[in-house]
Amino acid sequence: MAGAEASIATAARITGRVQGVWFRGWVRGEARRLGLTGWVRNQPDGSVAALFVGPGTAVAAMLALCREGPPHARVHGVETTPVAPAPELAEFRVVG
Repeated sequence: MAGAEASIATAARITGRVQGVWFRGWVRGEARRLGLTGWVRNQPDGSVAALFVGPGTAVAAMLALCREGPPHARVHGVETTPVAPAPELAEFRVVG
């Protein structure tokens, strides 16, 4: 498709009050709305890890949303790492 934006992948670690506040479900909904694939999961240290795959503008929009989070979350930070090559995934899901 001519003019289609290349797919990128970014791993993210979100810290703060992000567990027990519906953060993963919110991320899944927002990622799907933006047309991203990937996953989100809780980490033992209280953070949330995610992998966002899709057009660069959509990934950037998702990362901006993660910096705010859903109403009951209190995000302290979002660390990102590019992942190359971008994996081909079928959907966005909660994996743990």
